[in-house]
Order: sequence, then C-alpha cells, then structure tokens
Amino acid sequence: MADPTPIDGPVLDPWQDPHPFSSDVLPNGSNPSESVDSENATQESESGEDESESREKDDDEEGEEDDVEGEGEEDEGEDEDDYEDEEEDEPTLKYERMGGAVNDLLKKDSASALAVSNKLLALGTHNGIVHIVDLTGKRIKSYKPHQASVSDAEFDSTADFVATASIDGQVVIQSLSTHESYMSDMKRPIRTVALEPNFAKKSTRSFVCGGMAGTLVLREKGWLGHKETVLHSGEGPVWHVRWRERLIAWANDSSGSTTLSPRCCITFIERPADSPRADLFKCTLYWQDDTTLLIAWADHIKIAHIRERPSTATASGRIVSNSLSMPRSLDTSSVQDETLPSFLILAYQTPDTYGDEMTEDRTRQARKTAERPELRIITHTGEELSADALGVTNYQAWSCNDYVMAEVDGPNLPGTSGRCHIVISPKDIVIVRPRDRKDHVLWLVEHQRYDEALEEVEKLDEDECSAEGDQSEISPIAIGERYIRHLVAEGNFAKAASLCPRVCSADIERWENWIFVFAQSQQLQTIIPHVPTEAPQLDHLVYEMILAHFLVHDRQSLMRTIKEWPKSIYDISTVIVAVQAELERSPSSSTSKSLPAPDAVILMECLAELYTANRQYGKALPFFLRLRRQNVFELIREHNLFTDVKDQVLLLIEFDQELLERRKQEGAEGEATSSEAIALLVDHIHSIPIARVVQQLRDRPFYLFLYLDALFKKDSQLGSEFADLQVTLFAEFATHRLIDYLRASTSYNLEAAYNECKNRDLVNEMVFLLGRMGNNKKALTLIIERLGDVHMAIEFAKEQSDDDLWEDLLKYSETRPTFIRGLLENVGAEIDPIRLIRRIKNGLEIPGLKEALIKILHDFHLQISLMEGCQTILNGDSSDLAKTRSKGQNSGFFMKSRTMCVLCTQPLQRSPQDLLLLFLCHHVVHASCVDSMSDIYNEEPSESINVLVSGVSAKIAFASVVRAKIPQGCPVCYRRSEGNLM
Repeated sequence: MADPTPIDGPVLDPWQDPHPFSSDVLPNGSNPSESVDSENATQESESGEDESESREKDDDEEGEEDDVEGEGEEDEGEDEDDYEDEEEDEPTLKYERMGGAVNDLLKKDSASALAVSNKLLALGTHNGIVHIVDLTGKRIKSYKPHQASVSDAEFDSTADFVATASIDGQVVIQSLSTHESYMSDMKRPIRTVALEPNFAKKSTRSFVCGGMAGTLVLREKGWLGHKETVLHSGEGPVWHVRWRERLIAWANDSSGSTTLSPRCCITFIERPADSPRADLFKCTLYWQDDTTLLIAWADHIKIAHIRERPSTATASGRIVSNSLSMPRSLDTSSVQDETLPSFLILAYQTPDTYGDEMTEDRTRQARKTAERPELRIITHTGEELSADALGVTNYQAWSCNDYVMAEVDGPNLPGTSGRCHIVISPKDIVIVRPRDRKDHVLWLVEHQRYDEALEEVEKLDEDECSAEGDQSEISPIAIGERYIRHLVAEGNFAKAASLCPRVCSADIERWENWIFVFAQSQQLQTIIPHVPTEAPQLDHLVYEMILAHFLVHDRQSLMRTIKEWPKSIYDISTVIVAVQAELERSPSSSTSKSLPAPDAVILMECLAELYTANRQYGKALPFFLRLRRQNVFELIREHNLFTDVKDQVLLLIEFDQELLERRKQEGAEGEATSSEAIALLVDHIHSIPIARVVQQLRDRPFYLFLYLDALFKKDSQLGSEFADLQVTLFAEFATHRLIDYLRASTSYNLEAAYNECKNRDLVNEMVFLLGRMGNNKKALTLIIERLGDVHMAIEFAKEQSDDDLWEDLLKYSETRPTFIRGLLENVGAEIDPIRLIRRIKNGLEIPGLKEALIKILHDFHLQISLMEGCQTILNGDSSDLAKTRSKGQNSGFFMKSRTMCVLCTQPLQRSPQDLLLLFLCHHVVHASCVDSMSDIYNEEPSESINVLVSGVSAKIAFASVVRAKIPQGCPVCYRRSEGNLM
C-alpha cells in the first residue's frame, strides 16, 4: 500500500511546558522506522509524554548489496535536502494525553470501548470494568458489569444511563444517578449496543444490540416484561450499530452497512467486494445528522444521504443514496465529520506484507509489527489535507479494532471551544482538538515567522493569551524578545533595535538588559535612536554609557544628543569631566585669534551646553566666547556673570569687534559704531575692576583706547589714574580728539602730555598745553611762527587776558600787514583801535586797510546809536513805572470789618478802637503791634485822640513822628524779607 505524504504535527513552544501536549506527532523529515526494541523501551517508559512521528517511505529491504545501500542513502539525503527547501505546512490539530487517574487505571488494565456524553467518559476495559471519568481524567465512578472484555459502550442523551456490551454475552444498562439497571443475557458474544434516543425519558427502555450470533435484536420493556424482536439475521456477525431518531444503522459481514426504520427495512449498502476481513477491520458508523450517515469500512468511506421518496413512487417513503465512495489505501477504524467539506478519520496503516499468511515461510507467517495510527483530515473528494501519526504506548502490538475515536463538544472540555475528539488505545487516551489562534502563534514562533506571530498575538484576547491550565503566557513581549534574540544571532541588529520599543515598552529592566546586549555586541549605535528618555526613564548609567560611546565614536551625535536629551536623565557632572578630559587631549588652539580645530569646537559646544544645563554659566562663558556665540551678552546680563567676565575681557572685546565688522559688511551703519562689550565693561566697573581690564588690554592698545575713552565719557574721573596713557592713546588712534580731551581733563601730567605732543608735532595741542603751563609767550610764538593764524593768536590772547601778551602780539604785528589787518578786524574791548593805528609805521602797505578803518568807524557809530537808543528806552520805561507806582500808592483802601491785622492776626476793628497804621503797600496793622511805636502808643488815650482831631497840620506832624519811628517802612514787608513772617 502506498504511504501517504506525511505532514507536520504540532510542535511545542520552548517556553511552554511540553507535558500537557503530545509530542508524538513527528515533523516532516523525521524517521519513525526505528528498531522495535527502542520503540518498546520508549513506549514502556512511564514519563507520560506523547511521541509524534511523520510518515516517510520504507527503508530499503535488508540484504541489499552495500553499493545499492549507499546509493539509497545518497538519494535519501538528496530528498531530505530538497524537502528542507520546501515550506512546511502548519498542523491542523493538536493533541493532549489525558492525565489524572486514567494513567494508573490503564497500567493494570486495557481500554476496549469508549462512550462520551456531556462532560463524562465511559471507559470499558478488557477486564469487564466500566470507569466513569471526567474530561480531565478524574475518576468519578467504577463498576464491573461484565466478566469479559467490554466490546461497546454508549451514553444516553442525558449522560445518566450507560449501556455496555461484552463478549460474555451480556448487555448491561446502568444508571449513574440511581440504582436502576438492566442486564440482558444474549447467550452469545455481543459486539455492539445502541440505546434508543431519549432513553431516560421513555418508559420502553429500548435498545438494539448485535454480535457473533449474526442477529440484530431490538429489546424493549413492556407491560409483561422485556420483549425481544429480531430485526435482521443470517448475514454474519453484527459489528456496529447506531440509532438516530427513528433510524437504525448497522453493519455485518456480508451486506456491509444497512439502514432501516424500526420494523421497516429501508435499504442495504453492499460491502465492497475487495474489503479486508470484517472481523479484523470492523465497520464504523457515524450519524452526521438525521439524514446523513458516514460509513467507514476498512479502506473505504461512504456517505449515505436519506431523503423522502417522491410522491409518484410506490415503494416506501425513504430513499438511501450512496453519494460518495472513496477507496483509500488505508484501513479506517473510525470517521468523524470535522467541517462540512472535510472529515477527520482515525486510520490504521497495515504492514506491506499483510494478507500473505498463507505462505509456507514461517517468518512471513509471524504477526506483523503494526504502524502508528494516524489522524487524517480529508475532503469529500478524497484529497488529504493533513495527516498526523500518533505515538501511543506499544502501538506495534495493537490492531485496527483496538482504536476507538469519539466526538465531544468543545465547551465540555476545559479551555477549549469547538468540537474535539477522544482517541483511545488499550493503554492511552488522547484528546484531539483543533488548533486555535494561540496554537497558530506558537507554530509561527517555532518556525521563526516572528513578524506574523507578533501580528497574530496582538489580535488575541487576554483570555486567549493566558488560558487556564497554561504554565506560560503567550504575549507580544515574550515573542518579541525571542524575535530579538533571533535577529541578534543572525546579525540583523537594525531590525532587532527597531523591535525594542514594541517589545520592551515601559519595562525598564528589559530595556537595560537589551541595551547591554547590544553594547556587548559592539552595536550600541544601532539601538541608541530607539532608547527612551522618558516613560520609561532608564538608569542614568545607561545614558552615560551612550554619551561615552558618542564621545569616542561620533562627536556630532554627542552634541546633538546633549541638546535633545533631557538633562535630568544623566549625571551632568560626570559627563562634563569626561568631555573636558577629551578636550584636553585633543589638538586645539588656545589663542583667541583663530577658532579651534573642528573636533575641539564640537567638544567646546558640548561643554557649553552641559555647563549651561548645570547652571554653571560662568564656566560656560569662555566656551561661548571662543565659539563666537551671539547670545553671549544676553547670557552675561541674564545670569549676572560680570565677575566671570573680568578674566575674559580680551575674548569678549575681540568677539564684539568681529560682530561690528560683520555689521559693517552687512551695511548696518547705525550699529557699527557702538561696542556692546565696551559698554558692558564700563557699566559694571564695580564687578569688573578698571585696573584688571587695563592690565588685560595693554597688549591691544586700540581696545584699551576704546575702553578708556568710553570710561572718560561716562565720568572723567573714573580713569584719572590712566590719564597719561589715555593721552598717548588719543594721540595714536584719535588725534583730532586729543585737543578736546586735553581741554576736558585735568588728570594728566602736563609735561608728559607736552612731550608726547611735541614728539608727534601736534602744534595746536602744544599751544594749549603751553598756555595751561603758563608759558604764554612760547605758545603765542608757536601760533605766529608755526601756524601763522592771526585769529588763533587773537583768541589765545583773549583767553589769557594778559596785557603783556597783547603787547607782544602788537609788537609782532608791526611788521606783518596781515596780522595788522586781522587785529583791526577784531578790535574791541581788548584792543584799543587808536593804540593799534598809532603803531602802524608810515609807508607800510597794508592790504585792506581802508576797508578795515571804514568798518571800525561804522562799528563805532553803530555802537553810539545803539547806546543812545537804549538810553531813550530806559528813560521811558522808568517814567511809566514811577507813574504806575504813584497811582497805586495814592489810591483808596477799603477795609472790611473782619479784616485781620497781619502781625497779631486780630481784627483791626475792636473796642476800644486802637490806632491803625496804613502803609503805601496797603498793609494795615495795629500801632501797638509795631515795636518802635510803643512809646507813642503808651501815652494817655485822651491826649492821643486830641492830637488826632486837632486839625490837618497836627495830623501831618503826627504822621512825620510816626514815620521817624519806623525807619524800615512797613513792618509786614520788612519781616517777610527777613523771613520772620509767613
């Protein structure tokens, strides 16, 4: 018989406990044809682990020549290589050996029959014992209804009654919840039994059975006891019977499979003529539904559909059609429908020498070693979809009839969904389940298809990822870590690094472990872009290791990382020490005239960022200056770094001058003249001492000149101790402004300043200094001889206000017509024109003399006219003012009754009435309030009054006396002028 192509069985994930699942399904390419002794040793071990094995071609026959064997081995090796190139298919089923008490029961006994209903299994043994166990292998009940092997068992729909048939000739129906039981002795070995549908709910308690007697017997309970009805007989032993609704199907030796309604035969389906012996390969019947019957007999599978007969037919009302016949090169022990277009069959592979027992060769007459049973999924057309070889204990000794398969609903099996199946052999019970999405993920992982596995596992529910009974959890993290390990082993570090965020997520420890793995593999740069800096935040050592890696291998990335990373995730001081040490070792320029080398520039930028982040702005300042950062001045002012600038003055000014030059080139005329560095130094002389700045700028005199000049503009006394130096700097860099400085400052040494000007031949400055030194004649001589500027000589003489100097100037001008004319044009209070004209020698030709004289006369007449006009105006104004005053003083004065005395603040009118004094300024006071009037006021009142009323002459005389007593005039005005009266 041809051996079908083996396929992969389920392969366990390395992280998963291998014990719950069978390992007896061998992957493609493995060799199950090992020695019988080794197989027996494996099967007889009590490890409880299943073995799986795929089918391959038989080995070459023994006795072949060595060269033939060698060729066969080479061919086999080539076939294996070709097969390895093919892509393996994913298994459809998975297997689990039932545990619990079943293993102990089968050590002393062998299973022979199986029935499944709800959550219970009825397991019949060769010792005639029936064990009721649940689907986890836990034994619920055991009883012994028979004295020989149990040949068949069946539950009713409620799982309360169990019917068992035995070769001891008895059929026993036992209730599991009550003491009700029925036992029927059929006198001959019984091979099969079936309960009527809804057995527990019907009073008839009917069942049908058959066996070696060749009769199919219906036994039912009536009023007078049990009644037996023979439904069929005469065609050999009845091997299998199943009852569905009103239909009973059975199989015997000759007619194969028969279907009928009770007491009314529907049809017979003939057994294939070339079928193997029925006693060795019994028929299996399975009702797919109420009208579909699956028949598996040896190497054939048939599907029978039962439908209503057309109304025109005269026969009975049902027709059976044989819709499918699939001859197979295998012996089928049982068949179950898995889905509508496919079937699950339990197949028994016969030996190649099967059927030749009639030979005289005793070796060939010996019992043949059996192959492993197989679970195959086939389509309705006979195409094989998958095949798994089951490794059961001592499978070499079992025949086809020793295997039984039954269906169980998935919800009845813990942790499963969908339909499942139970397969038994004399020593094993195997649970067969469809592979779910979790198993699909495990298979993908096992075959290193990790991308697909990650996609699938993310689709799983939480319950699916960690089902009850699993010892390990399937999760994207676990699969992802295995994928990363695989990629690392393959050397694909880039893809492995890209998976880390997905796998490690927020797990700090996992992140750190993988980062160190990459570091040990010299691939740290690959994972760095994926390293998280927050949520989660790793240990600071990890980030410092990364920065150290950049410091050695990629300094551009170091600078970029320092700028982008949060500064709180690593120890800034540690990184500063490392970068500083590297900067000291790198070749760089320590002078300020040129920028450092490129590597040193990067390191300095890193240090500037680090110091700034660590709030050490003073230490960052030198690097900002050397790097020519435009925000230096904002940094200094913002963080008050003036004390740190005092040692970086030269760098600061150089940088500022570069900015000024750049602005000039860009056309910023307005900003080109203002030096921000100089202004900063001048504005903060308390933090940046002047002497310290001068000391640093002595080698750069132009910068020193700018600084001292700005300092002098702010306050002429601030840089007084450097006045002599400033004279020199003005003479060198701003000669045109030296004279202004000499005039404004008094701190410099006159002698030293004169010598400096003399060395540079600065005549104007020398004239000024000589004048300040008191050597006016020498100064005037310089003006006359060196400059020849009469106007300057005149101005100099005016400034000095020295008659002798004027005399010298006149004397010097006697022989110089130009000077005479200049003097004539500038005559005034200092020069008497008559004096000048008299010194002119006769015959001396003076150009412009006539015009000069006319101008003098004209100016003189103009001066006389102005003086006369001014006198006329003054006289008129004086007369007007006198008249206004006289009018004001002579006008009347209205005094109110509440008018107060300014001196005593008392009313002027009171009783008796005091003497009141009225002044021209209109102030009225009591005579008693005036100090000098006390002697007049103390006379007798009658006398005073008499004097006042005696006539006009008396009043005038009295007024004269009073005026004499008050020489200062109005006491109010006097006191106000003295400040004694508010």
